[in-house]
Parts: sequence; C-alpha cells; structure tokens
Amino acid sequence: MNQVSTANPRYATLNTQYAYEMFSMPAEEDGPIWMVNLMKYRPIADYVDGRESKISGREADDLYAPIDVLTDIGAEIVFVGDVETQLLGDNPKWDRIAVVKYPTRRSFLEMSSRKDFQEKHAHKEAGMQATIVMGCTPMNMPVYSKKDWAEIASPPSESDGVITVIHVLQLNEQIEKMNNYSLIAGDRAIPNGVRVDGWFQVENTILGDDRKWDQVRFNTFPSRRAFQEVLNDPARMEAQKKYRESAISDTYTMIVTPSINKVFDSI
Repeated sequence: MNQVSTANPRYATLNTQYAYEMFSMPAEEDGPIWMVNLMKYRPIADYVDGRESKISGREADDLYAPIDVLTDIGAEIVFVGDVETQLLGDNPKWDRIAVVKYPTRRSFLEMSSRKDFQEKHAHKEAGMQATIVMGCTPMNMPVYSKKDWAEIASPPSESDGVITVIHVLQLNEQIEKMNNYSLIAGDRAIPNGVRVDGWFQVENTILGDDRKWDQVRFNTFPSRRAFQEVLNDPARMEAQKKYRESAISDTYTMIVTPSINKVFDSI
C-alpha cells in the first residue's frame, strides 16, 4: 500500500509556520496541547492508490483511528461526537468533532513520521473531505454551582439525552463584549443544568483553510430541551444582540452527541 504524505494532505492546508514553531519550542517550555478536530467526510472514501472503495468517508476514518499510536506516545482521545445540528456557520457542514490531548507539541509532530501512523493515515486521506485542526490550551473557566440534573426542569431522558454544544469563535477587538455576554448567558444556563467542560484558547491552526480562530468552548446540557430553554431565554437573547453579535467575526455553533467526553477531566 502506498504511503500518503501527511505534509500535503488533500483535505486541508498545512500551516508550516506553526509546525516550525511547535517543533522549535524548547523542551522546558513545551507541554500539553489539545488538538481540536472538525471533520467533514467524503460520501465515499477515495483512496489515492486507486483501489476500489465502497465504504463511506466516515467508515474510512474509523479505520484510521490511531488509538494504539496515540497510546504509545502518551496521547489520549478526550472527546468524540457526531454533529447533530449546525446552528451557526454555513460551510462546511461538519460531521464529527474530536479532541486529542498530546503530552507535548513535539509529540504531535513526531507522530506523523512514524511508519505505523503513516499506514493508518491512508484511510484518513481517503475519507476526509475537509478538516480544521486547532492547537489549543485551556482558558480559565467560570466558577459556578452545578445543578443536580435530577432537580432541574428538563433532565436527561431516553428520548432526550445529553448533548454538548460546541462554539468555535473568531473574535474581534470587542472581546470585552463577549465576556459580558458569557456572564449573562451563564446565569441563564446554570439553572438549566449546564456543565462547562472546557473553554480553550486557540494557539494556532495546524490544518485548515487559512482562517484564524480564537476560542473553542465545550458546554454540556442535560437535554436538548434544557438547551432550548436557554436559547429562548429573553435575557440571553437580548445579551446576544447587545454583546455577542458585535464581538464575533466568524463562528461555528454545533449541537454534538458525544460518545466520549473526558474534556473536563483532562484539564
């Protein structure tokens, strides 16, 4: 099987400057990095070696999943979820979100040169139509009293289970307005059982489409109904118009059904 170079993938543009900065970082300054992956799949996997393929892009990505390689270098998958609804952000329409915590930036880069990773990467190259991969570090998260989900108006149920709402944010110079919005929205979300899993500062984008991003936020709600109650709250809606809309230059907001969510414990 032909190996696929990870240096020039078909599904994204490599940020060579960021790669150089990560590789050049002194060991004493390096440390954990959370790689947030937004993934859009091909309808049918397209292998560059010309093999006939009847599997979907998602199935090819499942074949790629380099869990043994990640374990060997001390990395861990801390979030995986399928995008149920994309509320904001037109294109691409993302299919899946994943987060991998690496022990260092250098370990992330050195992984791509491993033979076992290269062999698996052929499946990712075949299955992925587009991706954004952002190197992130944790932000200070709000301190609040978590509500017991058994005591809220819209607890999780078999027909309306837990969801994670993910915000990918490009902010402008009016970042203070975003902070004002977050305070008001948080006050409205807490009674509805929100769990702030993790807010991340985007250090840079290693793979993408040349757009720059500033933050990624993971907020988990006990149910879709609970999230809808926050979404329709008049005070939150007023704060959105007054603060959020003028602070954001670009965004994706997605309702995601998680199969793995260890974001909070990984920070």
